[in-house]
This record gives sequence, structure tokens and C-alpha cells, in this order.
Amino acid sequence: MVSVRKSTIIDAPVDDVWRTLRDFNGHDRWHPAVAESEIEGGEPTDMIGAVRHFRLADGGELREQLLTLSDKDRTFSYCILEAPFPLMNYVATVRLKPVTDGERTFWEWSSNFDPPARQRDELATLVGEAIYEQGFEAIRAMFGERAREVTVNVVSRAGSERSAPPPRPPEPSPVASATSAGERTGAIVVDRYGGPDELRFREIALPPPGPGEVRIRHHFVGVNFIDVYCRTGYFTLLEPPGVPGMEAAGVVEALGQGVTGLSVGDRIGYACPPVGAYCEARNMAPDLLVRLPDHVSDPIAAAGLLKGITASFLLHEVHPVRAGETLLIHAAAGGVGQLLVQWARRIGARVIATASTDEKAAIATARGADDVIVYSREDFSEAVGRLTDGRGADVIYDAVGKDTFARSLDALAIRGHLVSFGQASGPVGSWDIGDMASKSITVSRPNYGHYSGTTEDLTRHVERFFSAFRQGIVTIEEPTVYELENAAQAHRDLEARLTTGSIVLRV
Repeated sequence: MVSVRKSTIIDAPVDDVWRTLRDFNGHDRWHPAVAESEIEGGEPTDMIGAVRHFRLADGGELREQLLTLSDKDRTFSYCILEAPFPLMNYVATVRLKPVTDGERTFWEWSSNFDPPARQRDELATLVGEAIYEQGFEAIRAMFGERAREVTVNVVSRAGSERSAPPPRPPEPSPVASATSAGERTGAIVVDRYGGPDELRFREIALPPPGPGEVRIRHHFVGVNFIDVYCRTGYFTLLEPPGVPGMEAAGVVEALGQGVTGLSVGDRIGYACPPVGAYCEARNMAPDLLVRLPDHVSDPIAAAGLLKGITASFLLHEVHPVRAGETLLIHAAAGGVGQLLVQWARRIGARVIATASTDEKAAIATARGADDVIVYSREDFSEAVGRLTDGRGADVIYDAVGKDTFARSLDALAIRGHLVSFGQASGPVGSWDIGDMASKSITVSRPNYGHYSGTTEDLTRHVERFFSAFRQGIVTIEEPTVYELENAAQAHRDLEARLTTGSIVLRV
């Protein structure tokens, strides 16, 4: 018998940590080793006896069963039913307790199991480090950087014990320390990774623009799904505490030393890192700022700049679309989706669109889609086969991810190209590249920064997009507007797919 026991302290209220950990099907949202998970038979996640079937990032599959759960004691236990490694008779317990000196949580994670003798040390390390320690680190990332480990013990039958290095003192919060003096600006701050409620409005410091910087007074800020990934920690562009957002429009308010080519009062927009757009004003380097022409209003710029740049490189560089090709565009009523439909039709492609409701299907039709599939009541892969006489789509633009990836592969034509540029429904997981040889499939996963990270690249896409907008090749409806202070509600509606088109925050 081998026992592994580890514990840590999380600088967050115990009830907040418990809500995250008690979801027996929620570990794919916080543990880096877990790619996807489901409860067999659709049972409630807190039902004793429920079995979660999940896949690891490396492709291994496990089945675990919930044995006990107590909200009163904030503890649960579970066992392994099937695993790709020999952890026989594995039973684990997670236990949380409040720390008396402050809103902190003591978390203990322990287990007993019977490994083969020759693999005892290897499997003890696997459990203690690859599972427990990585889990601790993931939750620390969700609840901030102040957490620190207090004890780490791995005890084998022989009684040998390893101790962790001493805890590190917490580092000062960059946002919090910056607010101590100087000029202030209102901003939405993420103090720890998590849900929309982590978006909180408060004042932060705004120093004068330094050499080579300009201060921008925002009028409207764009809301994009990449902001959700930053808020949850799936993308590490934002390190809490920090301000999300990569798109905005406003005016130049002040110039730092050495800045040329811009003047106070110039209308500008941007759609690029570093994050920090969810605020009233900020300082930025001018290299990736875009002058806004008269025919592009501030709300349209904030709603469409990032999406227009994205549509430009998707249609013209990731897969240069040709007249006569058949495209399938998922989420065609969304901000990027609407631009892709319009622009691809003008190029001369046949466009098949998908949408979740009849209302959204009508939007895709109005934007010029040749055919629209309401995927909530019809298998889109079968529909594409019917609409193309069994040939399939030449290229598929997929921003949905997990819910559509597998059927998108089925819907491709021979030598088809799947462009997976988003994952609104979750990560697509791991796939065997050998399976794609049956159709000689190409799969792309473009990164926005790799197509817009230089002045030359950005200028090319912005000029192409503004030209298409000026000529009426693409149109952008007036966006849905939320006040800056209501950013959390904007994220809730975006994630629930309650919106169509674009969302902006009014400053």
C-alpha cells in the first residue's frame, strides 16, 4: 500500500474554492492534464455513485466514481474504475478547511493505492506531482498568485518521506500597488481567473505616458471571445491582477517624449495585445495603433476592427478562398461569421452557414449565405453532404470548437481544409493525425498575433478591411452596447450565445 498526501493553502474563501472543486465533472475546466470530461448516463455531478469518464491531454482515458460528498465538511472521495496506469484500489479524498487568520483555505488531497512493486516510486511521483501539484498550481492560477504550499508529503510503505521546499512569500499585486498614488482611471480588473463575476470595476493608477508612448482616451471597447479565454486563464495573455481587452476606439489624449506621426485629438483604434482595453484610458506604444477614417465610427471600429483583421487573414492568407469553392462557416451570425459570409460571397464562393436558432439563421441568410443549417435540429455534416451531392466542403471555418470539430472533419471534401480559429464550446482535444489521411485533410489553428503582430502585417489587413467596408463588400450592424461597468453581464451573454453580431462597452 502506498499513501500520497499533499496540502496547500489557497488565498481565497473556502466556499469559493469548494464551489470549484465539488463539481465532480468540472476538472477539465481547471486541471491542465484533463482535456474533456462527462458524467456517464447524464447523472447529476453530486450524486453518490456518479461516474466521470474523462480523457487526458495525452489521450489516456479514465473512469472514476464519486464515493462520498459532504457540503457540511467540504470533503469528497472517489475511486478509480479504469485507468491507463496500474493504480489498483486507488481511493482519494479532497478535504477543505477555512484558515482562521484571513479568508484563506487549507486544502488536503490524499490517496491510497496498490501499485506494482517495481513501479511504486514512479506512480507515487505521478500521483503527487503530475496530478496533485499540477492541480494545486491550476487552482492557484484561478484564485491569484498569493497562494503558497505549506506541506508536501509522499509516504510509501517503507515510511520514507519527502518534504517540499519552504514556502515563498507572496509577491505584491502589480495592479494593487500601482493604485497607491498618481492619476487614476476606471477599469475592469480580473483579480483571479474564473467566471464573469471576476470582472470588477474599480480605479487603477494611470501614470503619464512614458517615452515612446501615447495616452488613449477610450470611447468604446470591443468584447471578443478571446477576452473570455483571458479571464478564465485558458490563454495566459492576462496575469491576475490585470485588465482584459484587446480592442478599442477613442482619441489620443497625450503624447510621451519622442512620439511622432500622431497628434492630440487624433481618432485611433487598435486590435492587438497587450491586453488592457477594458478601461477609460491607457498608455500604449503607437506602433500598432490605427488611424480611423471618417467613414468608420468609434462604435463600429471597436466592434469590427479585430473581427475585420481576423476575417482578412482567414480568407486571404490562412486559406486564400477562390471563386467556385464551397465554404462551411460555423456561427455565421456572430461578429466574425457575418464578415466571413459577406466577404466570401463577394469573392465568388458558395457559402453554407450554420446557426443555432432560426433567428440567427435569418441573419446569416441576410448576409448572403446560399444555404443555412440550423444545427440544433439537423446534423450539419449530413446536411452538407446533401447540399453538395456527397462531395463536402472545400474549407470549413470553425470558431465553435469541441461541439463541431469531429463532424466538421466528416463534412470536408477530399483535400479539404478545416480552419479551427476558436473554441467557444471548449477545446477540441487530441486527435490522431493518421485518421485525417482518409481524405488528405489539412487542419489549421491560426493565432491572431502571428498574422497581425507587425506594423506591416497589421497595415495590410486593416487597409484591406477598411477598403471592403468602404465599398460595401462587408457591412457591420451597430453593435450591442453595454456600459463599461457591466462587462460581467456582457461576458455572461456572450458565453450563453445570447448575442448576435458584435458587443462593445461604452466608456
